[in-house]
Amino acid sequence: MPYRCTTILPHGTGGDRTPIDVVVLAHDQRHVRRKLLHMKHDDVVMLDLKEPVQLGQGDLLLTETGETIEVIAAEEALYEVTPKNRLHLVELAWHLGNRHLPAQIEGERILILRDHVIRDMLTGLGAGVREISEPFHPLRGAYHGNGHHHHGHG
Repeated sequence: MPYRCTTILPHGTGGDRTPIDVVVLAHDQRHVRRKLLHMKHDDVVMLDLKEPVQLGQGDLLLTETGETIEVIAAEEALYEVTPKNRLHLVELAWHLGNRHLPAQIEGERILILRDHVIRDMLTGLGAGVREISEPFHPLRGAYHGNGHHHHGHG
């Protein structure tokens, strides 16, 4: 019988609880309300929340029996986009936003999912683009409701 979870403990609020297992989820799998999640060691947990949430790296799913399951952000195939300067970063972010692409915008780089057409556009705009693989924490758009939205940026 699967575990059942109706409560999320945001990263850093679980005290000294030791998780019994982990769920590894890509960025688009971490926006959830009700879903059966497969844990790393072949068990399952039924997530059944009142409202959709954006799960973050290190969040804990609190089961009805008091155990916790840690959320791990999966590594994803990404492009690391590097600008010439700060103004160029803003310009590149505008072009990506204009195409409604999920993007993780940081001080010196932007991370996006790999897409050769977008890569060609960015290199044409003078950006540095290289393939990387790491957890992806894109910004949530303004039209995605008012649920629990936080992102782990290690």
